[in-house]
Amino acid sequence: MKRSLAAPVAAATLLLSALTGCSTGSTTGDTASEPTATTTADADAFPVTIEHALGETTIESEPTRVATLGWTDQDHALALGVVPVGATKIAWGGNAGGSTEWFDAAVEEAGAEAPVRYDDADGAPVEEIAELAPDLILATNSGITEAEYAKLSKIAPVVAYPEDPWTTPWQTSLEMVGEALGRTALAEEVLADTDAAIEEARAANPQLDGAELIYGYLTPADLSSVGIYAPEDPRVAFLRDLGMVDAPAVAGAIEPGAFYGSVSAEQSSELDSDVFLTWVDSADAVETIEDDKLLGRIPAIAEGHWYAETDKATAMASTNPTPLSIPTIISDFVPHVVEALEG
Repeated sequence: MKRSLAAPVAAATLLLSALTGCSTGSTTGDTASEPTATTTADADAFPVTIEHALGETTIESEPTRVATLGWTDQDHALALGVVPVGATKIAWGGNAGGSTEWFDAAVEEAGAEAPVRYDDADGAPVEEIAELAPDLILATNSGITEAEYAKLSKIAPVVAYPEDPWTTPWQTSLEMVGEALGRTALAEEVLADTDAAIEEARAANPQLDGAELIYGYLTPADLSSVGIYAPEDPRVAFLRDLGMVDAPAVAGAIEPGAFYGSVSAEQSSELDSDVFLTWVDSADAVETIEDDKLLGRIPAIAEGHWYAETDKATAMASTNPTPLSIPTIISDFVPHVVEALEG
């Protein structure tokens, strides 16, 4: 049977109760270990066929050993009560274990073992994933290639991104992961709870409604250009959920189907917006950008309506919204957006 992939929205408050349900064991790198699931699949959930950009994947029965790729699929699986046996190492913005604090807290709440972490800096680590003997590989918000998909599919069914690499909305990832794990009903509950948290944050910050946004990338290593993230980029999409809108300059910087574009720093003065957001590797970069003769002419920077996130963990959260990371975005990032908007 086929199920459609209409994009929905995701969830947070239900998570702890879902994770503390009925544990069935612990997950380790040992393929003989019992994986952990704290929730149960929907009745008659399988078989299910899921369409995606690299084809369609049929999952015949409930997966019990799930591996993930990309930076968000592990969160979505865990939000639905399934602890992966393997997940991508979070190299930038992660903690000492290559994970995130919100993920680790949920694993601990579930009383489970942390998944094996593998590095995908040089592409999908096919051999390392194969060693874990997964029966499902989730890559709904990843950048796997057709060649990697073919190799991974020899190990286990693979659910890839629905359209373009790295641009899958967190709502859509949650829906796809819910289908793949046979937990569609729970995914809908998680969606509703997280959506409620976002609506609460939106109501608490009415000044964001209608505010024109540019989410860019600036670095002292290259002061000659201004990177701009597209509306489809998850970090921008989340702020749009809070009521913000794209500044007119964004459309001219992005090629169709891309999640990122750039313009020359010579055009800085034309990048009008109510607020300009970015992230940097260090606090020193903030002063360098403000003092630059071109980048300092970006109107929002010149007028003091900008914010550069210097905490990598918070930047990682805002870059990759999930039911697990959204509470961190709301508490640690959104207040800075409001402050920048108000100047």
